[in-house]
Amino acid sequence: MIIEGAIFDLDGTLLDSMCVWENLDVRYLESIGIEPSLDLQEEIRSASLRKAAEVFKHNYNLPATIDEIMDGINKLVEDMYFSIVQPKTGVCEFLEYLRSIGVKMCITTATDRYQVEAALSRCGLMHYFGKIFTCTEVGRGKDSPIIFEEALNFLGTDREKTVVFEDALHAIRTAKKAGLKVAAVEDRSAEKEKIEIYATSDIYLEDFRNAYRLFEEKSI
Repeated sequence: MIIEGAIFDLDGTLLDSMCVWENLDVRYLESIGIEPSLDLQEEIRSASLRKAAEVFKHNYNLPATIDEIMDGINKLVEDMYFSIVQPKTGVCEFLEYLRSIGVKMCITTATDRYQVEAALSRCGLMHYFGKIFTCTEVGRGKDSPIIFEEALNFLGTDREKTVVFEDALHAIRTAKKAGLKVAAVEDRSAEKEKIEIYATSDIYLEDFRNAYRLFEEKSI
């Protein structure tokens, strides 16, 4: 199957960056002198940055505004996007392959735009994508299909010939419920959910090396 459109997640899919977000909720709250509850991570797992900030403010009665909380969270991770994180194995070659056969591409991500643009520009990947959709700007996390629907509308490609590349189980489930094909990308952050991710997705990629062969040889 030669696809017409590709919707890429960023963290854990294109970039080896999930480590940036590990325990970020704990790190942020501890940075302002608050001990987080044990169930906080599960509560905000699929949330956009704004939604997470709203949960922090409500649950811990924070005096800061939502925007101030978001700024505080971003300050903890932004240097990683500006200076450190790199593409995952085979990403550059696969994107070039898709570009060469005329596949339209965009990004859907929970990370804020300025960090996305900084990392993509530094890594030389920005020119592959027609648009970046962020959960913050869309107003919903990837537990909702809205961001995928907006991306599909932008690409203007056939739903059956558009593939979502994702590493997170909740996002994979949402994309599948929206009727989209999904290529799951292995990431160590999702190791505990690997079996279910494999079963839920249409294609499972350990990395992007030779990924093009799967799309040429396998019907999905």
